[in-house]
Amino acid sequence: MKAKVIELLEQSVAKVTDEVVNIYVETPKNSDNGDFSTNIAMQLTRILRKNPKIIAEEIVNNIEQNDFVEKVEIAGPGFINFYVKKASLGNILDKIFELGDKFGENNTGNGEKVLLEYVSANPTGDLHVGHARNGAVADSLVRIMKKSGYEVTREFYVNDAGNQINNLTLSADARYKQALGFDIAMPEDGYNGKDIIRLGEVLAAEYGNSLLDKSQEDYMSFLREYSVKYQLEKLKRDLADFRVEFDNFFSETSLYNSGKIIDTLETLKNLNHIYELDGATWLRTTDLGTGDDKDRVLIKADGSYTYFTPDIAYHKDKLDRGYDKLINLFGADHHGYVPRLKAAVNALGYSASKLEVLIMQLVRLLENGQEVKMSKRTGKSITLRDLIDEVGTDAARYFLAMRSADTHLDFDFSLAKEQSSDNPLYYVQYAHARICSILRQVDSNKYNNKVYDNNLLTDEYSVEILKALAYFPEVVAQAAKHYEPHRICNYVQSLASAFHKFYGNNKVISENKEQTESYLALITAVKITIKNALELVGVSAPEKM
Repeated sequence: MKAKVIELLEQSVAKVTDEVVNIYVETPKNSDNGDFSTNIAMQLTRILRKNPKIIAEEIVNNIEQNDFVEKVEIAGPGFINFYVKKASLGNILDKIFELGDKFGENNTGNGEKVLLEYVSANPTGDLHVGHARNGAVADSLVRIMKKSGYEVTREFYVNDAGNQINNLTLSADARYKQALGFDIAMPEDGYNGKDIIRLGEVLAAEYGNSLLDKSQEDYMSFLREYSVKYQLEKLKRDLADFRVEFDNFFSETSLYNSGKIIDTLETLKNLNHIYELDGATWLRTTDLGTGDDKDRVLIKADGSYTYFTPDIAYHKDKLDRGYDKLINLFGADHHGYVPRLKAAVNALGYSASKLEVLIMQLVRLLENGQEVKMSKRTGKSITLRDLIDEVGTDAARYFLAMRSADTHLDFDFSLAKEQSSDNPLYYVQYAHARICSILRQVDSNKYNNKVYDNNLLTDEYSVEILKALAYFPEVVAQAAKHYEPHRICNYVQSLASAFHKFYGNNKVISENKEQTESYLALITAVKITIKNALELVGVSAPEKM
């Protein structure tokens, strides 16, 4: 329906001006302002040098006759509002029945190649709630972008180099020897979690004393590789249970082994973006137009790399792979890192606009109105595994994705577990389950739930549903375009609300066969759309609750 309105406007505007303009059509929050509205007349003011109301009148006068628009009105300074014939709204049902689980697909991305990097936690401990929000938002975004015609690759950057891995290796060494019965202290900067204790026990059970027969160099090299693999496999299991998966796990160590860091430094040097000062090597980030407040060290005076250097090499590798857009999801503590990373992209000869960084704000956990910081089970900080065990994957994902990623989020354990309309996920899933229950009661020999009469779907509650259904592909497209998965949660919440109001005011099954079939067709379309929407945020649509 919206596409038809845009098509009418394009034809009309072409009669008013030869200029090519992008026509934007919105769905007004207040139905008194029409079913669709556009500000194209205001957009054309500078081009045509006329009062926008006069331009609006010219556009309206040139709109071709059609069978689905009831009236067109000009409002305010020049808005053009379209009122659609109610009986024509039902046509969306045919499209939903035809497309099924593909309803909502669009081609906003037009095949653009995108690499999303997310979670990328150090393999030194359990995933925390911040990682959980990162994963829920990013995985939802992947699903939404794929639905919108983008070619998306999912990547986890494995920080398997640097001091944290040295500390992990030393911690594994201590725990392994303790498990063998040696009286040995943990290193000062070691990792003391239960997972590292378990790692030591696994090593002792699998290898006994045999690892101690290796040379010190071979022994530490083995421990390093084994520990990273052990920790990473644990992270992968937790993420898989959270329905978050990846196409690639990219190793930081590979950047060293392949010589890509040296190649990157050589590239920056050849492009005259690095200089020597006080024995260190610096990148001129302040000259690269991204707002970084000072130049950044790449190689310290002692000859070691800063953590920024392999990051630049990693992003060069990404860009060299031919992606049109790179999207990184970072934690709130990385906000200041963005300008220098964009500067590095510019320095490598690419446009900084190729890199989009989404900053994930903090999550506060609440139960019965009180902040919760420690797990009841372990007495430690709450992990992704705790979250899954406490409220389930569906609730955890939905609650973490339903607010804009750049805002702080209060995650209410009590609400997430509550089976009432106050729980936003329960409210949506119950709408789907209720529709399934109604359809199970229907005698399929008597009623066809995909046959309908548009004229029997013109009451206010049916119309509200039909408008919402027609809007779904646009919501998906906008969520993809603006990298905002929470739009899907907002949408499905409003669709569920429209259904609950419809159900509370209309009798779905009655003696009137035509009316019953029309209502059954309507709620079947709602069922399909709710399921499709929940799938985009990685949440199930149960048929019974």
